[in-house]
Amino acid sequence: MLRIRLTRKGSKHQPHYRVVVADQRAPRDGAFVDILGHYNPRTQPITLVIDHDKTKDWLSKGASPSDTVGKLLKREGILD
Repeated sequence: MLRIRLTRKGSKHQPHYRVVVADQRAPRDGAFVDILGHYNPRTQPITLVIDHDKTKDWLSKGASPSDTVGKLLKREGILD
């Protein structure tokens, strides 16, 4: 089953994240299928860039978002 989730990037104490589609059994920073965008919680306000068309396409194919990504997608208006 595919999940839309975050992978951590950046150095120690300076995280930023990619929003990716990955198999739910893959490790957090392991193999992924597609990159949908990026997220930086350290900026004020937070930086969130997501490709809406790709995300909707993956959701229609059955990929389910993680809890955190679900909240971010609701914030962007992709999920209702």
